[in-house]
Formats: sequence, structure tokens, C-alpha cells
Amino acid sequence: GRPFRLKIVATLANSILQGSLVVSEQAFSSVFPSEAGYRMFLVDVPSNRIDKTSDVLTRNLADLGVQWQRTSTRLASFNAVQNTYLSTFQLLGGLGLVVGCFGLGAVVLRNVFERRSELAVLGAFGFSRPELVRMIALEHVGLLLAGLAIAVCSAAVAVCPSWLGRGEVLFPKSLAYTMLGVVANGVLWAWLASWFSVKKHPAQALQDC
Repeated sequence: GRPFRLKIVATLANSILQGSLVVSEQAFSSVFPSEAGYRMFLVDVPSNRIDKTSDVLTRNLADLGVQWQRTSTRLASFNAVQNTYLSTFQLLGGLGLVVGCFGLGAVVLRNVFERRSELAVLGAFGFSRPELVRMIALEHVGLLLAGLAIAVCSAAVAVCPSWLGRGEVLFPKSLAYTMLGVVANGVLWAWLASWFSVKKHPAQALQDC
């Protein structure tokens, strides 16, 4: 019942020992001599024998009230709140991307609409419709890829400290799918805008301009 001093020399991040203090058995027994036995065991088992080992230990130690838990499950429970926040912000980011997709389409359509006279002149000089569509689409897709590359580099710099702190680099599949969706959306809008912009005959397009 007497107070004593502790010195924390390090912390454990993203570990199954979160919320616990790791001390030597000798130091622990000197402060709590009445505590006997162990309350937690870490069992190192090959991944293909986890279920079998768990069944054997549970059956043989049932009278002692032993409960086994996978380390992945324990980590998931620790990260539940963090994962909830991440999922929420990911959902909000997805909604922002949906709105941004419509904005991208509006910008592309307006850009092509303002260049009707230029496209009509190119068509009158002999540029075929597929060539004009390909030229406009490649122009906007190149801008989209350049902007996406800048955004990815900026995001990588922002999350680099977190990656280094964990000692591993994680690239979620959902993020890759999101980037592919942005690229596909940009290509779709660029192609549609290009196709509608050169739909008319060059002579009629010049008259409308």
C-alpha cells in the first residue's frame, strides 16, 4: 500500500500490449510480493495451426477459465475508434470526389465549348473527327494525371512521418481504387466533351461560331 516511483523509458505503438506496463518479473515481485502466477500468456503458433491449438488449450484448461484471443482481433479492438474515424473521413472524401467529378465534367465541357471556333477551323483544315477527339481527350487527361501526381506526392509527404513511425508502408486497396476511379471519371468526361464538341460538320460549326 505504499507509493513507489516508476520511470517509463519507452512506449509501444500499435502493439497487442497497449494499455499495459512491461516490467521485469523481479522488479514486479519486489513491489507486489503477494501476486503469484500469471494472468496472460503469449502463444506463438504457426498460422495454419491456430484453430487446432486454440481448441486443445481451451479444452484442457477449461476449468481455469482460460480465454484465448487472436492478436489480430486484439489489435482490431484497440484500433476500433481510430478505424471508425478513418472510415468516416474516407466516406466524406468519397462524397467530395463525387462532387468533384461533376465539377471536372463542367470545367471540361466549358473549356471545349469556348474553343468551338478553334476546333471548327481545325476540322475545316482537314483534321478528322477521331483525331480531334483524341487530341482534346489527351490534353485533358494529361492535365488530370499531372494534377493527380502532384496530389499523391503531397499526400505522401504528409503521411510519411506516420509511415516511418510504424516502420512499414501501407497502401490500402481502397485508395488505389479511388485513384483509378478519378482517372476513369476524368477520361470519361474528356472523351464525352471531345465527342460532343466535334459532332457537327466543320462548315456548320463555323457558322454557329
